[in-house]
Amino acid sequence: MLAVGALGAGGAGTWIYQRLDGNIHGADVDGKIGGGRPVNSSPGSQNILVVGSDSRKGANAKYGSDLTTMQSDTLMVLHIAADRDWATVVSLPRDSWVTIPACDRGNGSESAPHHFKINEAFAIGGTSGDVAGAAACTIRTVERNTGLRIDHFMSVDFQGFKGMVNALDGIEVCPETAIHDKKAHLDLEAGCQTVRDEKALGYVRTRYSVGDGSDLGRIGRQQEFMEAVAAKAQQKLTSPKALYGFLDSATKSLTTDEPLAGIKPLYALASEIKGIPKDRLAFLTVPNYPRQADVPADRANVVWQYPQASDLFGSLARDKEVSKKQLEAATRNPLYAHTVRVQVLNGTGTSGRAAAVAETLRTAGFTVAAVGNAPETTARTTVEYPGGLGPQARVLASRLPDAAARQSAQAAPGLVTLTVGTDFTDVR
Repeated sequence: MLAVGALGAGGAGTWIYQRLDGNIHGADVDGKIGGGRPVNSSPGSQNILVVGSDSRKGANAKYGSDLTTMQSDTLMVLHIAADRDWATVVSLPRDSWVTIPACDRGNGSESAPHHFKINEAFAIGGTSGDVAGAAACTIRTVERNTGLRIDHFMSVDFQGFKGMVNALDGIEVCPETAIHDKKAHLDLEAGCQTVRDEKALGYVRTRYSVGDGSDLGRIGRQQEFMEAVAAKAQQKLTSPKALYGFLDSATKSLTTDEPLAGIKPLYALASEIKGIPKDRLAFLTVPNYPRQADVPADRANVVWQYPQASDLFGSLARDKEVSKKQLEAATRNPLYAHTVRVQVLNGTGTSGRAAAVAETLRTAGFTVAAVGNAPETTARTTVEYPGGLGPQARVLASRLPDAAARQSAQAAPGLVTLTVGTDFTDVR
């Protein structure tokens, strides 16, 4: 966005404009997402889903030629405030264990709803190799789990990332220890140094050879690297040569939804957000903890921390700014799902409904202590709790769209009671 804004301000020639404009790939994402999407509750704000795609085709084959499906290596949501005074980038760990809704595979079949890593959505929708399908399934998945309405989509692949870094003459990084990662094709000594090309890509991709080997550590490095890229771009992109090199690499590897596919719409958006001060651009990671805390056998994934995750996305949906300091304070002491003991009552009148919901809750890590029938049929799903269990009730309620927790003297002692109404859809 910064580079496109500089291009417009510099009065680029027609040939350069047409060349860069023609580089950008447009994908008919809206035509594939389907219905049942969240409403936009803050008109004027924008949510842009950004995917770092590691498709293993062409020049990217060396990064994992054994993979046959389309892959998403990095996933984040950029929220731009309606008044354009602030913006927030929220990273979604690729190992997030979430609900994957039914998606069109693009080959005449549809996937069944299930729970898995969030980055699987890109592979499911892109079964036939169609970026639009991959984006559509990813958008459906992100909207389903966050409640945010996604307005635009961008995908950048490996090769374009390297070109952008090279056009800036590299980026300085300061690893505390040496990094040797065969999977990321990276050998880097400790200490501050400027990286470009393969080393730059390897630095933001490396995972297993640094720290605890988790995706969370990689997200931290990626966010720091992005901030460094933005800072250096402000210095370097005053040079026409550097600007063109940066944009040529970026646009060649860029796929967006059709309304955003072009220099003109990108410039219009860039013009709106170019004045956002650095201290009002927050890089956050959705609150999470290892799924192993709830499901001991799962050592590979993370689950989002509730109610903090739903509070974060709810704030962004209402166009309310959340600082990194605020989020860190709210997430210091996670309340694990397995500590929430739930009684599930069937208020739908449909036999077996409570048992099915109870199984979904167990999959989500909750402890189901009892299953039964509600005294009467109800249209609305409710969460009730006795005194002292308010925090546990809020954890459960925040996983259920449009459900609120309320204290009740009639609630079963020691249990959070979920009465399943006819409006029940699923557990986030």
